[in-house]
Amino acid sequence: MSVNILMPALSPTMEEGTLSKWLVKEGDTVTSGDLIAEIETDKATMEVESIDDGTIGKILVHEGQVSVKVNEPIAILLLDGENLSDIKSIKKVPPTESVQEIEKIESKEKLNFSSDKTSKINLDTNINIKNLKNNETRIFASPLAKRMAKQRDVDLSLVNGSGPNGRILKADIEKFNNNKDLLQNEIISNNNNSELIKNSSMRKTIAERLVKSKNEAPHFYLSLDCNIDQLLKIRSMINLKSNDKYKISVNDMIIKAASSSLIKVPKANASWENENTRYFNNTDISVAVAIDGGLITPIIKDVQSKGLLEISEDMKLLANKAKDGKLLPEEYVGGSFSISNLGMYGIKEFSAVINPPQGAILAVGSGEKRPIVINDQLTIASIMTVTLSCDHRVVDGAVGAQFLSVFKDFIENPSLMLL
Repeated sequence: MSVNILMPALSPTMEEGTLSKWLVKEGDTVTSGDLIAEIETDKATMEVESIDDGTIGKILVHEGQVSVKVNEPIAILLLDGENLSDIKSIKKVPPTESVQEIEKIESKEKLNFSSDKTSKINLDTNINIKNLKNNETRIFASPLAKRMAKQRDVDLSLVNGSGPNGRILKADIEKFNNNKDLLQNEIISNNNNSELIKNSSMRKTIAERLVKSKNEAPHFYLSLDCNIDQLLKIRSMINLKSNDKYKISVNDMIIKAASSSLIKVPKANASWENENTRYFNNTDISVAVAIDGGLITPIIKDVQSKGLLEISEDMKLLANKAKDGKLLPEEYVGGSFSISNLGMYGIKEFSAVINPPQGAILAVGSGEKRPIVINDQLTIASIMTVTLSCDHRVVDGAVGAQFLSVFKDFIENPSLMLL
């Protein structure tokens, strides 16, 4: 009996994927464990293995096909002694536009306002060309239509009235306004100074998760300035002693400080799960990494039990795997707390969107020289602004403030992280 090869669920959140590449062709013999295809999920590209021995009888999904649902047949595997003719009916998935075909859609024709085009625009948008040409000064419109036209910035001289004697009514203003938007979209789509690019599975997933987070999680934000002079000094000493064997970054030390702060303020190390709130005993820190086409948050696990060198090595490994699209689901699904650092881009301060179901995310700005007052004396110090975004269902204001206070202590006194 033949076996359907199904689109696998490569992560707990995966609902559909893109079949990037077939590693076999029809007629090839495969054994259990052989690589047969590459599947692009919302986070990475992963290789799929055959789970049975047999012959690839029929490929049902073309390379590059997007939005293939999980558990949908993508190929038929024939077992020993079986022929394709033995299968009564084969349902082939209708081909969709491949990623390569729809990667860029660019209009090549300029918008041409010929007489035919003008007629079409006049019909579609209900524009009163006659009034415009004759520059008529008297326009008949109902009081409601006039008020609506003023609110929507509609020129009444361009509107054809459908009432008695050409009187402009409320419906005429609504129709004109709606069709004007359609015309503007048409002009934009025909503008050869722009290009239309198909959203990737990753981009759409990011959009869905961010909208869900902002709509469902009541965000509030707390900001604090940290003096990082001591942190920079200790970092320089560590890297100098290493003789270029390894390099500790400021971000590595921020990750360690966040972990230490979560251990001291465990109520900030939590996630919302509708009927329950989960509090974590360990600190699995998700760190935002920018990659082509989006953003991913690989997880450094059990940070509380790791030193700076191990954190640094983990971060480099995960960042490289993320950029190569080689992260495994367990390396980016989960986490108890997130960090997003845009300091390397010169961003002074920003607020990040919470990574659900986590209860908080720390946004880190750049360290810069600023004038501050220390012991009633004006001086210059390296200041870094951090902003904590909290889900108020999980983290209360006092808990968020306590976390930032402890985090500031660790950043300004890095030796405390060694205790």
